[in-house]
Amino acid sequence: MMKQYVLTFLHRGLMFGGFGPIILGIIYFILSLTIPNFALSGAEVLIAIVSIYLLAFIHAGASVFNQIEKWPLAKSLFCHFATLYLAYVGCYLLNAWIPFEPMVIVIFTAIFAVTYFAVWLTVVSIIKATSKKMNRALK
Repeated sequence: MMKQYVLTFLHRGLMFGGFGPIILGIIYFILSLTIPNFALSGAEVLIAIVSIYLLAFIHAGASVFNQIEKWPLAKSLFCHFATLYLAYVGCYLLNAWIPFEPMVIVIFTAIFAVTYFAVWLTVVSIIKATSKKMNRALK
């Protein structure tokens, strides 16, 4: 049974991982238009492309945690949150998009957690409202 979830994780990661470098390219293009003499070394570009691909891969694959029905909600939520957090903070630190300073990491963590749970609560609210609407329509 767990093999199915691992395969789903890998499948989703492979399907959507390529969007990361595309988004990175768009961001770097915008930065080149807005920052005079914007330049990156070949190593910086390579690290950014590989790490953002892995970030998108993990982000897409991690959605499988929400589908493991035998897990309690808290466990799936924790695994999803922890996986995304580690991927994001690792990618941001590796690319020096945030400095490796304790206070910056604490601020990043707080912003990440608030944003994560705001999105999660929004999605749960929409799903509950949609379910109620559908249940009323079925009655």
